[in-house]
Amino acid sequence: MKIAIVGAAGQLGTELGYQFGDQAIQLCRAALDVTDRQAVLRYLTNIRPDAVINAAAYTNVDAAESNKKLCRQVNVEAVGYLAQACTTLDCPFVHISSDYVFGMDRHHRTPYTELDIPGPQGAYAKSKLDGEPRATSTPKHFVVRTCGVYGVHDALSEMKNFVNTMLSLGETRNELNIVADQFCTPTCVSELANAVKFLLTTDKYGIYNVTNKGETSWLDFAAEIFEIAELNVDLNPITTAEYGAPAPRPAYSVLDTTKYHALNGPKMSQWKQALAKAIARRPAAVL
Repeated sequence: MKIAIVGAAGQLGTELGYQFGDQAIQLCRAALDVTDRQAVLRYLTNIRPDAVINAAAYTNVDAAESNKKLCRQVNVEAVGYLAQACTTLDCPFVHISSDYVFGMDRHHRTPYTELDIPGPQGAYAKSKLDGEPRATSTPKHFVVRTCGVYGVHDALSEMKNFVNTMLSLGETRNELNIVADQFCTPTCVSELANAVKFLLTTDKYGIYNVTNKGETSWLDFAAEIFEIAELNVDLNPITTAEYGAPAPRPAYSVLDTTKYHALNGPKMSQWKQALAKAIARRPAAVL
C-alpha cells in the first residue's frame, strides 16, 4: 500500500506519516504545489498511490479575511484537483474539513450531525464548506470534519496549536484572558490520524464527524491544560466580542460522532482523557 499524504509537514500530516510508516508518501508544499492543477494530476498519476489524504489547508482564520483568493485556492480549488486525480486513479480520497462549516445559527446548542445544514461564517469557514463538494465529486471519498486539533509529542511539540500555545504561555505568564463563550470539542491528533487510518480500511464512503467526545469552552480547555501540566495560571473569562478577532468564530460547533462510531473502529476518547495522555507524552525538555 502507498498512501500519499498531502500537507505532510503539518501536525496531522506529520502524525499520519508516523502512523503509516513505510506506506506513507509524504508530500509537503515544496514537493507538490496543490494549487497547480497540472502538477497535481501529473505527480499523482505518476506515483499512483493506493489512497490520497489531503491534510493541507489554509488555516489562518483571521488572515483569510484579507487573503480570500489564496485561501480559496488551497481550501477549494486544490481539493478539486486532488479529487480529480483520485477519480483517474480510482482510489480513495480523504479530505479533512472543519467544524467551522457550522456557526451561523447563534442559538444552536446540540451537537451537529452530518445531516445538519451548514452555516459558515467568514472567508475560512466558507472555503472549508465549499471544498467539501469538490472532495465528494470523486466516488471513493471520505470527508472528515474535525475540530481544535492538537499534538504535543515529539516533532509536534513545537507546532502551533492551542495546547502548545497555552503550555508555552504558562511558563512565562501568571494570568491570561481566555474566551469563555465558544464551545467545541478539542481533538488529539494521534486519535484523529488513527481514525483516518481506520476509515481507509473500509468502503463506507461519505462525510464523517471525527472529534474526541464531550464538549468544552476554550476557557475550560485552558484550565484543564494548566491543571494537568501543574502550572499555576489565573484565567480571566472574556467574550468573543472582547477578544476582537477579525474573523467570526462559531459560538457552538460541537460535532456528533455517532456515525463514525457506528463503524466500530477505534473509539475517540473523552477530550479530558485524550488531553491528559497527550500532555503525558510531551517531551520533558519542553515541559
